[in-house]
Amino acid sequence: MNRYNLNFFSLLAALVAAAAGCASAQTNSADVLRQIKTVFVIALENHNWTQPVPDSDPQQIFHNPAAPYVNSLVTPGHPNAAQVSYATRYYNAGQKVHPSEPNYIWQEAGTTFGVYTDDDPGESAHNLFTCQHLTGQMTDAGVPWRTYQEDLEYSASSTHSTNGSGVPVNPYNGTTEYDYAVKHNPMAFFTDTQSQNGYPLTNLWTDLANHNLGRYNWITPDQYNEMHSSLPKGFTYHGTTWTGRQAAIAEGDNCLSIIIPKIMASQAYQDHGVIIIWTDETMHGDDTNHTLPEIVISPLAKGNAYASSVVYSHSSDLKTMDEIFGLAFQTNAIPARDLNALGTGYNQVATANDLSDLFRAPRTP
Repeated sequence: MNRYNLNFFSLLAALVAAAAGCASAQTNSADVLRQIKTVFVIALENHNWTQPVPDSDPQQIFHNPAAPYVNSLVTPGHPNAAQVSYATRYYNAGQKVHPSEPNYIWQEAGTTFGVYTDDDPGESAHNLFTCQHLTGQMTDAGVPWRTYQEDLEYSASSTHSTNGSGVPVNPYNGTTEYDYAVKHNPMAFFTDTQSQNGYPLTNLWTDLANHNLGRYNWITPDQYNEMHSSLPKGFTYHGTTWTGRQAAIAEGDNCLSIIIPKIMASQAYQDHGVIIIWTDETMHGDDTNHTLPEIVISPLAKGNAYASSVVYSHSSDLKTMDEIFGLAFQTNAIPARDLNALGTGYNQVATANDLSDLFRAPRTP
């Protein structure tokens, strides 16, 4: 065999090896999602991760002094960042997708259905649906799920918002204020799940200890603990008294600093679990200059505050859940006005990027 034949076969072998490497990368990407056993999603509210003017009101979360815990998670070398990956290009679900409620509906169904209000669910509000959605699919597939809503115990039902004061002291902010908002409970807008598997947040800690969880667990702190609302008298955090929107951020950061370590200490988390810190919507900008917090904490994460530059949206979370739990991608129609942040089309679940870049490839035996 002459040297030209050798060169040909060497080139052919290299091409075959490269193709095998690509196939292996694709397989690993899917395999790492299938490894995940238990998911915890913690919902936050109304703040950009980054924005053109970081200190404009409300301030962005990244490098914000009112959010020291969240920023410790994304600081390479910090102990809190060891099992953390996060997104740097997570954009609004669609342009003009506001206020909160349509984003929570999107997180279940991959669309707004044309709902752009914060009304409690009902026929008169035209925000109660009977179509394909994530937790409904989970029920049909036998995948256990739960939603934990702080202050739900003070409401007549999961479909009625309630707020006030005078209840037992809140363990996260030290006041007697309460504020349950149905608009932040995504399962409440679908007839087959609105009265299913809904529990007060206080139940989570007993369920963690008793190994009585869903595989998918949605957690919404109340409006004072999810960065939505400032407490009436502001909030003192690590010796600094914050007011206004910075107080709301500090309240949410403090709540996360208590909740997340408790979840991380559980067997469910340590055995192929994942915590996703998710935020509903951008503030004052739906373009690519305004990003949303999306932080993944997991023993399976790439870790050490790995920063992914892959483009994500709420459809990315949905696609990831579908892949983890073996469900069909949601195919509900997206209204024409809900163009994606890039202005190039729509955030269809089937074509969105999943969150696999945030995780490391599975170790081979």
